[in-house]
Amino acid sequence: MLSSKARITALGSYVPERRLTNNDLEEIVDTNDEWIVTRTGIKERRIAHEEEFTSDISYKSVLNLMERYGKSVEDVDLIIVCTLTPDFKTPSVASYLQAKLGIKNTGAMDLNAACAGFTYGLYVANGLITSGLNKKILVVGAETLSKVTDYTDRTTCVLFGDGAGAALVEYDEQQPSFISAHLGSEGESGQNLYCTNLSKRMNNEDLTDSGYIVQNGREVYKWAVKTVPKGMQSVINNASINLDEVDWFVPHSANLRMLESICEKSNFPIERTLYSLVDYGNTSSATIPLSLDIGVKNGKIKNGDKVLLYGFGGGLAHAGLLINWTL
Repeated sequence: MLSSKARITALGSYVPERRLTNNDLEEIVDTNDEWIVTRTGIKERRIAHEEEFTSDISYKSVLNLMERYGKSVEDVDLIIVCTLTPDFKTPSVASYLQAKLGIKNTGAMDLNAACAGFTYGLYVANGLITSGLNKKILVVGAETLSKVTDYTDRTTCVLFGDGAGAALVEYDEQQPSFISAHLGSEGESGQNLYCTNLSKRMNNEDLTDSGYIVQNGREVYKWAVKTVPKGMQSVINNASINLDEVDWFVPHSANLRMLESICEKSNFPIERTLYSLVDYGNTSSATIPLSLDIGVKNGKIKNGDKVLLYGFGGGLAHAGLLINWTL
């Protein structure tokens, strides 16, 4: 069991207005709607405009949270932005977001665990609040992946989109959200999903120096289907429950065929799995909060439900959290 005195008290999301459909992509690369849907399940994705960055969509997701739940963030004592596409190397997106929100007394930091980022961010927020170091933390998962996507590579450009999701985590000893967790990483396989920056070598291998996301889809698929079901079982074992007691599974929305394989291998029904990829594509750290928000808006996730989050991707890092939904 995970020690917890923290509860998720509000949720918000934002996606850019511009839609990039599969039919649009037919005009850019050698692909078609049937090919994309058959292999990924994705129909369209949202794309930030040229002057719209991760801090901008992070800010709008927090505004959405505040408006829907009537929450104030002026007393937030830490901002964690989970992203691999920051506006700048420094300042952090979190610091930029603090300025946009006008919060005067708060810490701010970015967390990069790629597609597992939001789950890691919630894990960190729970630990800090449970320890007594913080009382109210804003956790945002946001990406503008379109800015690091190679639109000449049909194997990757059909996947990625932009979006943001935010959660407010507050001290609550009586109704904590967090039940159990499992974290892991396989850094020795990091060359299978990367975006170059200062170094062009990894694990004694020379990398493609494009500045774009580069992915060995076959190897990432094999790793995820092998790793995630084991991680799910670890989360469940740590909670001393059975998997069939989980109401909803919310994995990173990477690829629908991958999720179907993960569900099949773990014996969890795809019908109780929430994902955001059909309309938004793979938005990395934003996929899980977007999926949660879709589930809440559609009336699927209800108070008292046990929800299993599982992020996985670049690193290759992964993280699972079992939460009691009391929003």
